[in-house]
Amino acid sequence: MSEHSHPELPELPYEYDALEPHISEQVVTWHHDTHHQGYVNGLESAEATLAENREEGDFGSSGSAIRNVTHNGCGHYLHTLFWENMHPDGGGEPDGELLDRIEEDFGSYEGWKGEFKAAAGAAGGWALLVFDPVANQLRNVVVDKHDQGALWGAHPILALDVWEHSYYYDYGPDRGDFIDNFFEVVNWDSVADEYQTCLDNFE
Repeated sequence: MSEHSHPELPELPYEYDALEPHISEQVVTWHHDTHHQGYVNGLESAEATLAENREEGDFGSSGSAIRNVTHNGCGHYLHTLFWENMHPDGGGEPDGELLDRIEEDFGSYEGWKGEFKAAAGAAGGWALLVFDPVANQLRNVVVDKHDQGALWGAHPILALDVWEHSYYYDYGPDRGDFIDNFFEVVNWDSVADEYQTCLDNFE
């Protein structure tokens, strides 16, 4: 039997105050150390419940535990990508093959950005830019909570968390202002790396 790795909270790839003034040190601290840690804990707990139920042959609580795996697992995975997708020296626009692909699939960078911002405005959880290997194209996806609205087989390459805990302390109810400021810290190198990984796997 293969050895499963335990979920762990990743360290931030920058200091807690590095994204200021766009995202405050306080929000990053709460969001990473408390919210993200909560999804890691929830995932570990749900997997422990499933393992115990298998061992005992009693699956009465397995259905809810499976739901907790997908909810907390997606919360953990998407937050990990979210932190990597930002950088204090970020912002600007993508270039190279990623920009070419965005222009091919969305008509223009501005066409993609306008659609992504609309996704972020409509989402009850996340706006994602994903690579869809079935259609062989990039798509914007609206995800509610962490796991509702996902596209099977698609790999997220850019994740924007629009749960209220990600912006309310800094921006109040003005989600649009938060979305605009997110683009000031987007780490396009990270997004391009994720895209290249998709291409490597697709080929």
